[in-house]
Amino acid sequence: MRKTVSISLPNALKGQLDEAAQEEGLSRSDVVRQALSDYLFIRRFRRLRARMMSRAQAQGIFTDEDVFEQVS
Repeated sequence: MRKTVSISLPNALKGQLDEAAQEEGLSRSDVVRQALSDYLFIRRFRRLRARMMSRAQAQGIFTDEDVFEQVS
């Protein structure tokens, strides 16, 4: 099921959206949908990373090298 969401954009941002959509051969909706999906993925990743960083640091893991030593 799809729902419609209306947003307002500054003229410059709308222009960039239109340009990106045209270059990619997509609709505005497709570009915004993909951008929002990417944003939400990155947001989830950053939250998970922050939780995992505190756990790793509690175990003395601070660098990529520390991780490599643990999994090797």
